[in-house]
Amino acid sequence: MATDPSTLTLHMHPLSSYCWKVLLALYECDVPFRSSQVNGVPANDAAYVDLWPIAKMPLLQEGDRVVPESSIIIEYLQTHHPATTRLIPAQSEAARDVRLWDRVFDLHVHAPMQKIVSDRLRPDDAKDPFGVAEARGTLDRAYAMLDRRMADREWVAGDAFSMADCAAMPPLFYVEAMHPYRAAHPALAAYFERLLLRPSVQRVIREAQPWLRYFPFADALEPRFRDATPQ
Repeated sequence: MATDPSTLTLHMHPLSSYCWKVLLALYECDVPFRSSQVNGVPANDAAYVDLWPIAKMPLLQEGDRVVPESSIIIEYLQTHHPATTRLIPAQSEAARDVRLWDRVFDLHVHAPMQKIVSDRLRPDDAKDPFGVAEARGTLDRAYAMLDRRMADREWVAGDAFSMADCAAMPPLFYVEAMHPYRAAHPALAAYFERLLLRPSVQRVIREAQPWLRYFPFADALEPRFRDATPQ
């Protein structure tokens, strides 16, 4: 029997793309929770490190139970707070496909995107141009593969919005500002526009808007994201 969902606390920051992934799942499944905003560097927060020594966001807490890592959090929510909406199918082959594309977006779009962002924040004498070039090459390969996949699909895995789409939306939102994909990859761009139609996605962007000016590539974000809820 699931415990009271009102006891769920998500430790997060509204600018964090991996936090967006979990927020999308919470909003899609209409799971009540409270948010605890993590400001500054989590590794410098002793109380946060006590909860999760790796000191990464997001982090879900329910009583004494602490659940790290965005994909694991979504799996936990589906198991312990089941909703009408399923983000991971019950059928094993379909579930494996969702997990595969969740990993593809996290490892081959999200991770290289974050490499480019973190390098922008480094001092000039600590830049890593080789690492950034590698990250851009990874993105180019991922864009081409994803554009082919989305040429005849509505959602990235299966016939319904899933955890894989939760993983896709945040990096596709941010990465256009630093390594654009939309002009050269129309199927992937059209998929992103479909994502923008979902109320959960619009809510996440709306809640993040006061913080988007702090994004290192904020000047390259489209005005529709900086100024208003996407239509």
